[in-house]
Amino acid sequence: MSETETSAGWLTREQLRDARERLPIVYVSVVPVRVDERGVVTTIGLLLRASSEGTIDRELVSGRVLYHERIRDALIRHVEKDLGPLSMPRIPLSPQPFTVAEYFPTPGVTPFHDPRQHAVALAFVVPVMGDCSPQQNALDLAWVTPDEAAALAALGEMDGGHGVLLRQALAHVGHPL
Repeated sequence: MSETETSAGWLTREQLRDARERLPIVYVSVVPVRVDERGVVTTIGLLLRASSEGTIDRELVSGRVLYHERIRDALIRHVEKDLGPLSMPRIPLSPQPFTVAEYFPTPGVTPFHDPRQHAVALAFVVPVMGDCSPQQNALDLAWVTPDEAAALAALGEMDGGHGVLLRQALAHVGHPL
């Protein structure tokens, strides 16, 4: 293969495991929101998923950025994958994250923990305009008010630092905590 050729963006399970042991992996995290006509956040979408431990957790839309994939395209792909193809995410032409979350396999280094890997997640608030029906691994999508979201984040009902990201997103959109 020449230096200019590219391969598929997906890694096999073994290749991903090996990469996670050696390199930080880039992710996007998304706080999907609905806004009113003035641009004020009225509701926030939270996914309910079954964890590997058998519990039901609330979490944000998130996933890896693929090789040769623009951040904007990764945001659209993950929102449509988790919220449905008719969710109509409104991604700006030049998306800017509200924060960068650094996940470490060692607990306590940052508020973000992922036992599988060192990961860097660019976090975005993304308005969605269309019909949202959760896809694939999501059990349900709950639309909650900003006050309800703040309460859920404060109660620690979100693992791996997703509650921290949610509180930061609320502050970013001007919601008092």
